[in-house]
Amino acid sequence: MSIYNYLVRKPNGEILSMETYRGKQILIVNTASKCRFTYQFEELQKLYDRYKDQNFVILAFPCDQFGQQNPESGEETVTFCQRNYGVSFPVFDLVQVNGGMADPLFSYLKHEVPFRNLNKEKAAENLLLTRLKEEYPEHLEGRNIRWNFTKFLVGVDGEVLHRFEPTDSILLIDEKIESSLASNIAR
Repeated sequence: MSIYNYLVRKPNGEILSMETYRGKQILIVNTASKCRFTYQFEELQKLYDRYKDQNFVILAFPCDQFGQQNPESGEETVTFCQRNYGVSFPVFDLVQVNGGMADPLFSYLKHEVPFRNLNKEKAAENLLLTRLKEEYPEHLEGRNIRWNFTKFLVGVDGEVLHRFEPTDSILLIDEKIESSLASNIAR
């Protein structure tokens, strides 16, 4: 299996093959419009602006599975992202990322690379961990996605390279993107 074997749904219902993105470096993100991490749309747009001319794309997949933090339809979410954060990268239809109804693409992504445990010593991660234990303990099981704004970096060959938790620094993500893009130039 490869990332290119999956189909995704646009907010208008149109089905798109991930094959469309063959040869591009991709950052795939499960997002939400009413999450404490929603500000990351602005950071993601800056990353996209910085690297879009270097064969890089960000793909956002809204998810209402964590605290009902994306109650809008896919089309409403696109409008929200464009109006409030100037998002110009593709935003797809709502997906589930965990459980029996998980989108096949996200089932694949989360099993391709390991996750890191949330660190209780970091305030933001401790808060998230506490909420997960109290309200969503099933998201702490196995390789489940812990919360909105989990990110997966996919190389130009379709290989899943990294998984970033919602609390990971945008600087770390930027560093990994730049490093991966540079290694592709050297080939």
